[in-house]
Amino acid sequence: MEHSAHASVAAMAWSAVLVAAVVPAAVRCLRHSPLWERISVPAGVALPLLVLTHAWTVLGDAVGLAPPGGARVTEPVLLAAAVLFWLPAAARTRHRLDDPGRCLYLFLAAPLLDLPAVGMVAAGHTVAGLAMIVGMLPVGIAAAAVTWSWVNREEREALAGPAGHPGGGDLLVR
Repeated sequence: MEHSAHASVAAMAWSAVLVAAVVPAAVRCLRHSPLWERISVPAGVALPLLVLTHAWTVLGDAVGLAPPGGARVTEPVLLAAAVLFWLPAAARTRHRLDDPGRCLYLFLAAPLLDLPAVGMVAAGHTVAGLAMIVGMLPVGIAAAAVTWSWVNREEREALAGPAGHPGGGDLLVR
């Protein structure tokens, strides 16, 4: 029984790292791929799709919605939803979000993706739930990085002033 619990924890952690770190890294590395333009969906579709697919994958067994085949079925569906989720934030497609949109999108996604793990903790699978939460931390880190990048870009543009003239920005105080 203890081996099964360790396998569950490892599976939860690996699933979270795939969704939160491996998929976005792959999308970012291939951000100019023409494939992304063909398969991308608006952020308003991608976010709920990932949240619901993630909940189904994590809580399917607990609520009786797990398909025959279990993780062999749910994990590929989760990975596909993760790709669609990361496209508006990390790839160059017609559905790419602007900086404020990407910040909101990622900061909204982080706690929503943790809710199934909280359900696992509440159901008594504390270590597996915590492994999922820790594995999903890269989503919050990505949100913070996008925000930092956006703020720095805005500051540089304000300091550069109109039409790129140095010192012409409204925020420059001398």
